[in-house]
Amino acid sequence: MNTIPRPLLIRLSYVIRPVLAFFLKGNTFTDPIDGKGFKSFLPYGYGQQRNNVLSPSTLSLERHRLLWLYLKNETDFFSSEKKVLHFAPEQCFLKRFRKLKNLDYTTTDLLSPIADVKADICNLPFEDNSYDIIFCNHVLEHIPDDTKAMQELYRVLKPGGMGIFQIPQDLSRATTFEDDTITDKAERAKIFGQYDHVRVYGRDYFDKLRSIGFKVDEVDYTANLSAEAIKEYCLAPGEIIPVVYK
Repeated sequence: MNTIPRPLLIRLSYVIRPVLAFFLKGNTFTDPIDGKGFKSFLPYGYGQQRNNVLSPSTLSLERHRLLWLYLKNETDFFSSEKKVLHFAPEQCFLKRFRKLKNLDYTTTDLLSPIADVKADICNLPFEDNSYDIIFCNHVLEHIPDDTKAMQELYRVLKPGGMGIFQIPQDLSRATTFEDDTITDKAERAKIFGQYDHVRVYGRDYFDKLRSIGFKVDEVDYTANLSAEAIKEYCLAPGEIIPVVYK
């Protein structure tokens, strides 16, 4: 099966998603975001496909379902009044977060036409100490000056506020790797996971966040779940959620 580019996948989803969800209904897997059950999930991946990872109903991947479970079970995100800033909001979250009455919810992106605020993450138009929660997931690997981006995230987060900054991460690497002399798109995709990624983060990602000033919790939330739950929700065992505080 060929890889489906993400923008095309999103457009197709509005047409084929209800059909796929209907025909794949079952009780082998569950998407915790909407509670629907399926006999199988869909394959997804850049280059090499992973089986049973893309939910037919919400189009969530492993990382999205893991984050949802963490927010639902371990935080007051769904009940307490919060001012939230969400970078490049994921489709599986966007409408659901907008509907939450307890949130003052703002989305931002440099290019997306659906973002509330068009903004460069390295030069944000928000005041210091503005937000209780910041989501910035699978964004920083696209940013050449990720140090400046992290500094801006720290600046606009309120003291005591929480951020979740997920990234593609190779936990077998001690140090982050980047090489801008590699210009061939196919080669970049092979090495960095996608051609438009500028680095592969290693375990030192957490220390880089700490160097900016964040307190960082490296949350292996799958360690709190049973093997049965990990299988049912189609999660990636050992995936770390970077939860940061100011």
